[in-house]
Amino acid sequence: MNHASSWRRHPAIVVAAAGVVVLVSMGLRQSYGIFMQPLGCVLGIDRESFGLAIALQNLVLGLPLAGYLADRFSARRVVFAGALLYAFAMFLMTEVSGTPGLLLVLGLLTGLAQSSTTFVVALGAVGRVVDARRRTTAFGVVTGLGSFGLFLMVPLANHWLVNYGWNWAFEALAWTSMVMLFAAMFLPDESASHATPGLSFGPLLRSAARHRGYLLLIAGFFVCGFHVAFIATHLPAYLVDMGLERDTAANALALIGLFNIAGSLLFGWLGDRYRKTLVLTFLYGARAIIITAFIVLPLSPAGALVFGATIGVVWLATVPVTSGLVGQIFGSRYLGTLYGMVFLGHQFGAFLGAWWAGRVFDATGSYDMVWWTAVLLSVSAAMIHWLIDDRPAELGAAAAVKSL
Repeated sequence: MNHASSWRRHPAIVVAAAGVVVLVSMGLRQSYGIFMQPLGCVLGIDRESFGLAIALQNLVLGLPLAGYLADRFSARRVVFAGALLYAFAMFLMTEVSGTPGLLLVLGLLTGLAQSSTTFVVALGAVGRVVDARRRTTAFGVVTGLGSFGLFLMVPLANHWLVNYGWNWAFEALAWTSMVMLFAAMFLPDESASHATPGLSFGPLLRSAARHRGYLLLIAGFFVCGFHVAFIATHLPAYLVDMGLERDTAANALALIGLFNIAGSLLFGWLGDRYRKTLVLTFLYGARAIIITAFIVLPLSPAGALVFGATIGVVWLATVPVTSGLVGQIFGSRYLGTLYGMVFLGHQFGAFLGAWWAGRVFDATGSYDMVWWTAVLLSVSAAMIHWLIDDRPAELGAAAAVKSL
């Protein structure tokens, strides 16, 4: 290994690069909710159709292909390709004129770009260079930077939208996405299969599926996806529907990102010091309490901001702990692939949260049913994580290689 390669593999460099990638990718992704009403007014796209585009985006984002490719080839190459596709998709959004184009560009293409530039690939790269004793903390740093992206990008996107129009705003998002091209150069350019040629996808997953805790993790992360997609997509419109100012709605969404920086760092740190299953049980229980308080108490501008801050603390704090738990049970070698499948469960939940919420609103004129569903799912997830078996498992990697 030459000096330059060794320098680029320094854990701090890789964590910083992965954090920048997630910051930009997640910041762009979480800003789309502010475009729901403007696109509806200009292009006649109803909320179910917009929600379906975001749902498709989330489902494609959850496909485990990018994590597998990063394990098989390298995180650097996958992120570089994803960043180029991200910029292309944002430029294409300026030409969208109806629902079919929205589904193709904001749904399919943007989802493919995100799958190569968000947590699955970024955390897989970090997991291979950071010591296991500090891995969940490092995951928390990357997740916190991703949350800062939400805090940074939502007000910026809202400013561009209000002052220059939605076309110009998407063009600005396209140029912003190119920052990921630079960050990708500092990610490892090597694969998990370098040490074990012939990494086999099917046998690896079948081996992991025999561990009951892995299946429960997938089920539990479904709930996180539901919450994140529903709130990020529909909270701005919900708050405006309830009579609050658009800036207040954007600020509430931005506060989620700001406070999740602290939440991701805190719970990432706690995940390295306490049982991760108990930390996750607490996080989902806290979500149930916060959402219940939000829908029961009278709504006001201050209440909306307080909700953004409190739900922000536990917003993506599940990500470092969940990915850390995958690494604890199965090790770091195939973390991109195995966390990718857990993340797929997350994105099935995200599909439902984005699309079904829009369908319910168009049918009833209210989000009440969706909010209470979010509470019930929180309680269920807390119970699921309490039951997870977190003992290390044997993957039978040699058998997986032979069966290729």
